[in-house]
Amino acid sequence: MGLFHFGKKKEEQEPVCACNDVGDTLASIKVLGSGCKACHELYENTKKAVKNAGLSVEVEYITDLEKVMEYGVMSMPGLVVNEKVVSMGKVLKAADVEKLLHGLGYHVSCQDCQ
Repeated sequence: MGLFHFGKKKEEQEPVCACNDVGDTLASIKVLGSGCKACHELYENTKKAVKNAGLSVEVEYITDLEKVMEYGVMSMPGLVVNEKVVSMGKVLKAADVEKLLHGLGYHVSCQDCQ
């Protein structure tokens, strides 16, 4: 056999989808805010991101300032995933929320899975 194996077909493998690597269980998503326009916008964008990602988790909107303060969020709106503050003081777009969830290891649908 030749040194470089010219003409020999490489074994074809099916593409591996990262969506099969399901991370931790996504139990809860909460948007913390005062009810202002920016807070409501983050809530709507988060619901859209969850729907687009095919996740089956309810997005909760918390406006009770005592509960908001329990998370240590001083700049609203805040985004909490599985009881961990992951963003505060920013109105994330739906695509940004999807990226954030994917970055945290939660299943976000990709083109190959649809």
